[in-house]
Amino acid sequence: MDFLLRTGAFALIDSLVRHKVFHIFGYPGGAILPVYDELYIWEKNKLIKHILGRHEQGCVHAADGYARSTGRIGVCFATSGPGATNLVSGIATAQMDSIPLVIITGQVSRPFIGTDAFQEIDIFGITLPIVKHSYIIRNPKDISKIIAEAFYIANHGRPGPVLIDVPKDIGLEKFIYDPVSPGKINLPGCRPIHNGNKYQINKAIELLLESHQPLLYVGGGAINSNAYQRVQELASICRIPITTTLMGKGIINEKHELALGMLGMHGTAYANFAVSECDLLIALGARFDDRVTGKLDEFACNAQVIHIDIDAAEIGKNRIPQLAIIGDIDNIIKQIINEVRSNQTIIHQQTESWSTRINKWKKQYPLLIPIKQNQLSPQEILFQLNELASTAYFTTDVGQHQMWAAQFINVLPRHWMSSSGLGTMGYGLPSAIGVQIAFPSELVICISGDASFQMNLQELGTIAQYKLPIKILIINNKWQGMVRQWQQAFYGERYSHSSMATGSPNLETLAKSYKIQAMKLKKGNNITDILRKFISYKGPVLLDCHVIEDENCYPMVAPGKSNSQMLGIQQRKSKNM
Repeated sequence: MDFLLRTGAFALIDSLVRHKVFHIFGYPGGAILPVYDELYIWEKNKLIKHILGRHEQGCVHAADGYARSTGRIGVCFATSGPGATNLVSGIATAQMDSIPLVIITGQVSRPFIGTDAFQEIDIFGITLPIVKHSYIIRNPKDISKIIAEAFYIANHGRPGPVLIDVPKDIGLEKFIYDPVSPGKINLPGCRPIHNGNKYQINKAIELLLESHQPLLYVGGGAINSNAYQRVQELASICRIPITTTLMGKGIINEKHELALGMLGMHGTAYANFAVSECDLLIALGARFDDRVTGKLDEFACNAQVIHIDIDAAEIGKNRIPQLAIIGDIDNIIKQIINEVRSNQTIIHQQTESWSTRINKWKKQYPLLIPIKQNQLSPQEILFQLNELASTAYFTTDVGQHQMWAAQFINVLPRHWMSSSGLGTMGYGLPSAIGVQIAFPSELVICISGDASFQMNLQELGTIAQYKLPIKILIINNKWQGMVRQWQQAFYGERYSHSSMATGSPNLETLAKSYKIQAMKLKKGNNITDILRKFISYKGPVLLDCHVIEDENCYPMVAPGKSNSQMLGIQQRKSKNM
């Protein structure tokens, strides 16, 4: 039976390959070296490919971008101690946004656990609140089963990150390897409800047929459910307008007549007016977070609420609905469509005046693009970018540029990657790496700010190493833009440590030091011509856009205010787009 003896490291890599893992994002170190030594052989045989990041946070964000864009599970490796703790922000980002990851960390050998050995850290305990599930492998015979369970848990029901901590000696120990086939597991406590309750679905249809001012409020759960076509079909049949969260972008073409864009703190005025005036709010895979609701007790206060979500824990957490349906959004919407199709004429008649009101709001309160002589508007740059790159994959960092991108960039399903729940600066660049690895022939554009970009700029090294043709657009206003805006609006213009003017690198020189093409966009340049060159360049390229330094992101719902109380919707003379 000697020929069946395998190491724990072999079992780990073999199990990943069996689960059709094609790419791993990671960074080696002492405790995970047995796994990397085994990985070397599998890579030589072209069975799997490892992408070397320049920092573990970059690695986990890359796995996250890979997962968001593909719908598959992203996989990340890191060593023990600081390697593992460097993953924490990325794990929390994935947990907040319901992104399926399997994270594998090295750990000191079993006899040394609990002795404060070199680079020992309790990553299991540290990450317990920010993972969907986690494991410490104590016996190499459990590896295959644990990998199978981790992949099932990460991607079933509400997706999320799963962590597996692997002691160093586990990777070296030999044992008789009996692999567990993918899906061949028994987790009786992990059985999501997919089809919903028939009585509740019928009640939802009744509420819809009684409504005169319905509104679909769509979040990331609908993206995870791959419910794009079904949601659009429901909206079209019933003439229901759609507003999305930051995570829900892509569920509908935002040029569609029923699309209202994003709602909430920096949402469109017409989306916020609609949610304030609707009489039926149908929430699909959304969690009523504070950036969407504003003053919670005034959010959709005239509406009956139907909340459809696969995670029962979200029901009633922030807003108690009149009706809750637990299950897969795509399946539930399909059942609703089958019943309401024959009543669409009645629904159209009931909602005709509602459609007229919303169209009036769209004309009266469009998104605004400021025009200042000899100064570049970030909104105009992003508007033009959207016109030139309508099918691109977009990643963003966090701040003003993120909100402007959400307002002006119209994306396809799974073409929008942005840290929404945690708001993690430094997410955009490594996330773009994951997307480009997944789709090597597609156009991938990272929209970042000068402050966010500096959080993980070392990942330019990964882009250079793998010759990834990522386009990096920097909205450079020399500030932590959203911090400055809040300091201006709510803190008496006391700009405490939000200026980035001193100490920032020359971005062109920085890019060129990595042998990455660099371009600059500043006042007096032809925006369209430069953006065309930027998009069409064959390799990686960074575009440094010098924009209006004190430009603010509007509309804006101030903290504690209702969504109908927006700043900036009529404050400036601007041209609208």
